[in-house]
Amino acid sequence: MKVIVAEDQGMLRGALSALLDLEDDIEVIGQAENGRQALELILELSPDICVMDIEMPEMSGLDVAEKLKELGHPCRVVILTTFSRSGYFQRAMKAGASGFLLKDSPIDELGAALRKVRQGGRAVSPELALSFWEAENPLSEREREVLRLAAEGLTAGDIAGRLYLSAGTVRNYMSEAIQKLEAKNRIDAIGIAERNGWI
Repeated sequence: MKVIVAEDQGMLRGALSALLDLEDDIEVIGQAENGRQALELILELSPDICVMDIEMPEMSGLDVAEKLKELGHPCRVVILTTFSRSGYFQRAMKAGASGFLLKDSPIDELGAALRKVRQGGRAVSPELALSFWEAENPLSEREREVLRLAAEGLTAGDIAGRLYLSAGTVRNYMSEAIQKLEAKNRIDAIGIAERNGWI
């Protein structure tokens, strides 16, 4: 099976690729240091699977998975993460990821997971599967957008301009998000949403 490894830490990317290459039935055909590069390599080389870090520069592993799903590309995505956040897990499943594993999993576990995914199955670390039963993301898509832009430091007026809404509507979305997250204020709401992987 042909695999691409996408990971922004060079040493980890190299080690992971070398270990996977030792498996008889796995060939690492490309390595990427950020999400955009991973997407370009997938479109160019058509691997069976891309093993992808969740947090990378330019595009996250989740962004790439969402883009591949949108394009209807057959490459399967296995997400590697150090985070057992339920929000990330839910987004990965919605994006069509076939695997969601912790980075500290043993290499033979990763190899077995890739074989399972290659055969059309799904592979999820048991610790992460438990987090699936945790709270669903309570925020609507609009509330997430407003919080995401607020996290970048934009004011209600800036966000209104960006999303073609009135400043009052933006304030309403913000107020809804604060209530749903039981946050004290906008900064607290952003923190809660980020910790859960909801924005």
